[in-house]
Amino acid sequence: MDNMKIFNELSELVMIHINSCSEITHPSNWVESKHHPDFDLWYLSEGQIEIRIQEKVYCASEGDLILFSPKVAYTASALGSGCRFIFTHFDFVLGNHFGILDSFQLSGIIASDIVKEECNLFLDTYDQYKRSSPMSGIRLKGCFTILIAKIMELYGLGEYRGEFIHHSSDQKQLMSLQTLDPVFDYIQNHLHQTINVGELAILAGMSEKYFFYYFKQSLGITPGRYIYQLKMNRARELLYSKRYSIKQIADMLGYPDPYSFSKAFKKFYKVPPSQFVW
Repeated sequence: MDNMKIFNELSELVMIHINSCSEITHPSNWVESKHHPDFDLWYLSEGQIEIRIQEKVYCASEGDLILFSPKVAYTASALGSGCRFIFTHFDFVLGNHFGILDSFQLSGIIASDIVKEECNLFLDTYDQYKRSSPMSGIRLKGCFTILIAKIMELYGLGEYRGEFIHHSSDQKQLMSLQTLDPVFDYIQNHLHQTINVGELAILAGMSEKYFFYYFKQSLGITPGRYIYQLKMNRARELLYSKRYSIKQIADMLGYPDPYSFSKAFKKFYKVPPSQFVW
């Protein structure tokens, strides 16, 4: 399974918190060494920046984006006459998991031409944000979310890979999601059945107790919450198609009867399935 699909399946549980967004100008002698506690995305509007991470040297030019994860310790310096960039500090949270993106090699220099439309949208909104235009804070968050989603999409398609060196622990986190691949595939292929967590634990080669812990640590939500979310996503699609009765949808999602399905649906969407599509 392409693990990037998880973020689409669980989009309602994804939260992006912008901690700060501003711009700064540095002179030619600017140098900084940092290790941020959150994610940091720079848009380089003027000049060039040299970035050193361990023994590697990278160079970003005007128009490039630079994405740092909390796992990356770097030294940055201006080249030539100085530089100017917009920076956005943010947290990306899935469920209660603040480090979920650490499992993916996203940190690096991103050429703006591969995210041109999304980047321009963000920059236009940032100009409004600087002027304190009405609702510009909400629009900034929305446009920034679109930009991050595009970067993640390109990663999932294999069209972008970050080059910044991560700590060795990152590979362990990536492996934790890969270990669950058979579980994710099984759930996707058996949404029409009642899925037992014990069966999933066997697929993962773990005890049921440890599997529950491992799954929640890896994904930020419990196995039951994940299954529930996918079933409700599928229920929504089936209702929108207007091709099936509530009883048929209940059968297709492994519920014993329409009442059990309707109860689960109403708990999730706050309205019964009979009133969801007008």
